[in-house]
Amino acid sequence: MFHYTIETDKSVVDAINLLQEELTSEGFGILWEFDIQDKLQEKGLAFEQEYYILEVCNPQEAQKVLEHNQLTGYFLPCKIAVYSDKDSRLTKIGLPKPTSLIDLAADEKLTEIAEDIEKRLINCIDNIK
Repeated sequence: MFHYTIETDKSVVDAINLLQEELTSEGFGILWEFDIQDKLQEKGLAFEQEYYILEVCNPQEAQKVLEHNQLTGYFLPCKIAVYSDKDSRLTKIGLPKPTSLIDLAADEKLTEIAEDIEKRLINCIDNIK
């Protein structure tokens, strides 16, 4: 499976705030918080679902992979989605697995780095439950 996703009964805003704390403890920061609902409504579209895409980065890890292979910049930064699931009414938090993306580069060293990053990001998400 290309993604990892959990459900929580926390609100979207609370989940994002808790996630930010967890990410900071792992050396990651949120570079950008994209509010899809707000953007689509701004464009005149009726989109009633809370849906955020967080772009997260650990600068040391980004430097490491870019110095090894500049094409890894195509996969940066990592993305985490936080949204209200309209069917279950729960908040979902998920990410595309870094290992699924980096496997496209077919480089064992990059895969090892991606495995570590993936483990750390999943740990941050799991701590929100």
